[in-house]
Amino acid sequence: MPLVVGLAPWVGYDPFIVAREGGLVDASRVKMVELTTNAEAVRHFRNGLLDAAALTLDQVLQLDSQGIDLRVVAVLSESAGADVVMASPVVTSPEHLRGKPVLLEPSTVSALMLRSLLQAGGLREGDITVLALESSQHLAAMQAGRAVAAVSYEPLATQLRQAGFSSLFDSRLMPGQILDVLVVRPDVLTLRAGDVDELLLAWTLGLERMQSDLEASALMLAPSLQMTAQEYRSTLDGLRFMSPADSMAYLSGEKAPLRRQGQLLAEALTELGQMGGRATDWSRLIDSAPAGRSLQLRRRP
Repeated sequence: MPLVVGLAPWVGYDPFIVAREGGLVDASRVKMVELTTNAEAVRHFRNGLLDAAALTLDQVLQLDSQGIDLRVVAVLSESAGADVVMASPVVTSPEHLRGKPVLLEPSTVSALMLRSLLQAGGLREGDITVLALESSQHLAAMQAGRAVAAVSYEPLATQLRQAGFSSLFDSRLMPGQILDVLVVRPDVLTLRAGDVDELLLAWTLGLERMQSDLEASALMLAPSLQMTAQEYRSTLDGLRFMSPADSMAYLSGEKAPLRRQGQLLAEALTELGQMGGRATDWSRLIDSAPAGRSLQLRRRP
């Protein structure tokens, strides 16, 4: 039975899709399941439906604080503009949101984005009306006039842009706060280490394929996202993909960058009331062994 990994609709996870579609992963060992939203990926992992998942670091911290046992085994990407607040053309600055409705997916990334957006506009949460709605429904709600802005992410933000909405704020103003990581269950690490290695190899080979032939990858991936190949390539400008060496550097040592950035993130989440009762034990949460092995694996011919 293959190891099941959940992927939300986020361009930062696309090297996995490239690997799957390009036959670069052994499908008998690894099954990639595409889910509709980030929130759904969290629910599926929490409910034991997934062996592994690509999640944002804030989601991982929240799950860990709630007592969900998981391990971070790789850093996949960093958002540097691909998380974005889209707004009606009449809204040209965050200050203009005062007294207005804003759509927010029930996820920690969205809460962090909203927090930073309000700070940029000198606003408090009580100054706007927050409407909780899954991100896949934002376009219809915005077109119906239910809100003037939506906290979104690529590729869904491009669909809003195509419909005439524009960027008001993005994650370039939040450096290091939105990291994508790969998590697995501890028993999977113990009993199926080889399948975890296969999953990390899939990321490496998929990323190499994207980087060596971005045009072909964009032509393959764009249609399912309702984008042109050019629009898809443009979304990648808001991302930094992590190589195995980058990932290992993030995870390694007592002063690992993931610990440092994660601790700052945990403090922000605590302010937002998004953390549970368990303090983060970084020595337990991070397992760099699979990332170390991935550096040693030979590329397939």
